[in-house]
Amino acid sequence: MLFISLFTYIALAVHLPPIEHFKDIHFYRFGKPVKGSNASTCDMAWRFRPKEGKAAAFYKDYRRFVIARTDNKCNFTVVAIGDYHSGGNARKRKKNQKGFEKKMLVAKEGGNGASSLPVVGEVVNDALPVVESEDSFSSGKYLLYNGGGDRCKSMNHFLWSFLCALGEAQYLNRTLVMDLSMCLSSVYSTSNQDEEGKDFRFYFDFEHLKESASVLDQTQFWSDWGKWQKQDALGLYLVEDLKIMQMKLADVKDTLIMRKFGSVEPDNYWYRVCEGETESVIQRPWHMIWKSRRLMDIVSGITSRMNWDFDFVHVVRGEKAKNTQLWPNLAVDTSPESLISSLQYKIEDGRNIYIATDEPDTSFFDPLKDKYTTHFLDDYRDLWDEKSDWYAETMNLNKGNPVEFDGYTRVSVDTEVFLRGKKQVETFNDLTSDCRDGINTCHATS
Repeated sequence: MLFISLFTYIALAVHLPPIEHFKDIHFYRFGKPVKGSNASTCDMAWRFRPKEGKAAAFYKDYRRFVIARTDNKCNFTVVAIGDYHSGGNARKRKKNQKGFEKKMLVAKEGGNGASSLPVVGEVVNDALPVVESEDSFSSGKYLLYNGGGDRCKSMNHFLWSFLCALGEAQYLNRTLVMDLSMCLSSVYSTSNQDEEGKDFRFYFDFEHLKESASVLDQTQFWSDWGKWQKQDALGLYLVEDLKIMQMKLADVKDTLIMRKFGSVEPDNYWYRVCEGETESVIQRPWHMIWKSRRLMDIVSGITSRMNWDFDFVHVVRGEKAKNTQLWPNLAVDTSPESLISSLQYKIEDGRNIYIATDEPDTSFFDPLKDKYTTHFLDDYRDLWDEKSDWYAETMNLNKGNPVEFDGYTRVSVDTEVFLRGKKQVETFNDLTSDCRDGINTCHATS
């Protein structure tokens, strides 16, 4: 049987072609070969990390190998290796996780924040935790932040506030009740308007969060609270004063502590809870927030197509280049002629360069093609278009409605590709003498 012999051959020797072909990555583990689309193909997965780059993560790829007999008919040889993630039969499928289990990670016992590295390329299971029983719900202790002025702010603002809430929940040894429905700030939207109805899971790795901390979706919580609060006499402890510190809440016996925030900004920002004396008490668990592995899979797809052998150039233009009062040199310094002049001392001729830019017309950079092979985010649209895994999976999260590949997802992908470049060239550090925040502000960002 051809496939039995081929399978044995693959198991023993197919490791060599990827090792020889992908010279810029370290291979850590090969999976078990499985049958491909026919008896002359085989799918195999492997785990790897790039040899260079600043990002700490493991990556999973699975390729389809085309196999042929050699002339003596006794051996086989690999004649072709498919593109990134072409060997879908070797993709590991995760089993559905069980319901909600209370896993408390108290801040003072949380250690140094070390955790396993993300593995990009696995199937994501970010289904919402479900409370399995009335007893499980009623015996729990919860923390919920309600209201406030943090909504529709920048993503950095959101994270600074959200991680304050998560840190307090850990300190109090309570489950954080979180709202997975987010508002995307207008700075990231194509409509230039704040956009409600975004899902936390579009942007962040909820699977990792729920495995690292005790969290529960707000909609699920209120549903269960409505069913069991009265009959089980579950208490609610309301906190409306930011000055009430965590140490005073540690002995509260009520099932739910709700911090209620007012309407006056900035005194109603969640992160204010973690300011002052509490800064030495509440530790923001940054290690629990990873970027969405669906987005990271797009990053891996982009970098794999460049064989993990590329340099990264960030070119800021857009509105800043038009404002010559604040950025007098930026437009000239980022012109194609100036870029060619600047990059000749930084990047060797003939290299792959990935250009992240806010310049809407990428043909603007065509003159660079005489010296480099240029790549842009939109060159890889197939990784998030209607036929992609990202499109199907995010639409499933969004109740069957398509999800836009919005400004924040674009920034996230560009940022992660940046970290994987062998060389990184930035606009305000390397290409222009203008200051990032405008004239006479360089000292503030140094």
